[in-house]
Amino acid sequence: MTPSQKQVAQQSGRYTPPIPRTQRHSPEWFPYVLIGLMVLGLLTIIANYVHVLPGGTQNWYLLGGIAAIIGGLIMATYYH
Repeated sequence: MTPSQKQVAQQSGRYTPPIPRTQRHSPEWFPYVLIGLMVLGLLTIIANYVHVLPGGTQNWYLLGGIAAIIGGLIMATYYH
């Protein structure tokens, strides 16, 4: 850290030191859940269009599939 950064950190009191590289890893289950959500969302959307799901084609199935895919994408941003 440069002297100017230390001075700014002391003035504001908001400096948070970075996490050591040894602690930057996701749990072992994390990638499986990530991929599972994305595949589940994709299969839900495909099954909706093929008319396999109960109740016929409904927008709720599409929204659930999109929500699962977005959940997987959000998890992907936190994966180390």
